Amino acid sequence: MEVKVENLSKRWENFSLCDVNLRIMDGEYFIILGPTGAGKTLLLELIAGFHKPDSGRILIDGVDVTDLPPERRGIGYVPQDYMLFPHMTVYENVEFGLRMRAMPKNERERIVTEILEFMGLTHLRDRLPMTLSGGEMQKTAIARALVLRPKLLLLDEPLSALDANTQRLMRDELKRLHEELKVTVIHVTHNQIEAYVLADRLAVMRNGRIIQVGNPEEVFHRPKDTFIARFVGFENLFNARIIESRNGIAEFDLGGVRIEAVTDRTGECIVGIRPDDIIVSRQPLRSSMRNTLKGRISDFIDMGSLISLIVNVKSVTFVALITKRSFLEMGLKRGLDVYLSFKASAVHII
Repeated sequence: MEVKVENLSKRWENFSLCDVNLRIMDGEYFIILGPTGAGKTLLLELIAGFHKPDSGRILIDGVDVTDLPPERRGIGYVPQDYMLFPHMTVYENVEFGLRMRAMPKNERERIVTEILEFMGLTHLRDRLPMTLSGGEMQKTAIARALVLRPKLLLLDEPLSALDANTQRLMRDELKRLHEELKVTVIHVTHNQIEAYVLADRLAVMRNGRIIQVGNPEEVFHRPKDTFIARFVGFENLFNARIIESRNGIAEFDLGGVRIEAVTDRTGECIVGIRPDDIIVSRQPLRSSMRNTLKGRISDFIDMGSLISLIVNVKSVTFVALITKRSFLEMGLKRGLDVYLSFKASAVHII
């Protein structure tokens, strides 16, 4: 099911959705990514039919559904808080939509039994929502949406209330559902990991506007502006001046620190380097990487399995990400000199 959003605008309390244009392809897993307050949920609810836009239109498989109620759009919707009926069992929650359609009992039983088995919920069919874990409630909410056999599934922050391990399991489950059912999915989130792992393509939103659309590789490694760069993990952003350019390789001055990057640009710009693209070593590396800088560790942040190193190279501060194992094996600590190495192609020009 293809979805087109054309010039969509909606004024909402103290917020406005402004001239949004999107095209989600049939069978695509499409993620709308952005910070809290960007307008992601409002856009999803407009596609679902819960609100009417002030201007613009929404087309599903070429049909203008802008004025159609939700039940006539052929969609499944999973809200952020799941909205399970607390007095109904898992089976009854999943069955609810079919009962509203007055489907015969034997047919309801067959379909619900199939979807419970598909979702791995058969053993929970007689349980009430209050007795379920977060992941089990999430799967029940998805099953309730899928039982109506929608061609379009809308997910509003589906993993935000789950712990890290359950999030990982549910990401795998969402990936499996999409691959097996071939349903078009529009998934709203502020979580970059979800977006990178699940999306075929994604759109980044800010202040009610779409500011970049692309596949995860494009958005995460070639952001269009500094806001997107910071949001997707470019912790190293510097004002730079190109002092020499030759054969597609430019030399930059970051304020006393020089690096090289692949670009034909000239003049002043902003350069970005992801912390995970920087290799940290005690001695200079023998490699083809064009950039090797000597600096001193000023601080570090222990994030469990990963360590964020803050390294001063002259007057410029870099952030590098390494594993805790590497950190311990190298005996790193504050005040120690280290070398930072990264490829010229890892430097992004904004």
